[in-house]
Amino acid sequence: MSDQQKYIEYSEMVKRATPGSNYLQGYLRAFWVGGAICVLGQLLTLMYEKWCGLDDMTAGTLSSVTLIFLASTLTGIGVYDVLGKYAGAGSVVPITGFANSVAAPAIEFRREGLVLGLGAKIFALAGPVLLYGIVASVVVGLIYALIGG
Repeated sequence: MSDQQKYIEYSEMVKRATPGSNYLQGYLRAFWVGGAICVLGQLLTLMYEKWCGLDDMTAGTLSSVTLIFLASTLTGIGVYDVLGKYAGAGSVVPITGFANSVAAPAIEFRREGLVLGLGAKIFALAGPVLLYGIVASVVVGLIYALIGG
């Protein structure tokens, strides 16, 4: 059997084994869940401004911290994973998704101890995001500086 025939046979096997996806349903779920998380963040910001008398910057920071706390807590009790399976990227894109990506490995590996479990694995998922995000921001900053912006 030639390599081309093996590839075609393998491709057909993958197509049969791969479950179908309802893209429209996935998009709608991601849209409404991500939007709801963002609306919650905006409501928290307005609440902190109005009821606590905080300025815009402080209220925004406090609402971010609140969302991170809520996402980490929901991750700890297993609710955020269910939300993630339902909403896909809608639960990953907001700041709550980043909190989940830090908290989930920490919770999973806590049995291995504080150093080799929690300490070594806490940024297992978020580490690459941080690394490439920081590198990209440095590159963009250097380009901006060279252009004379």
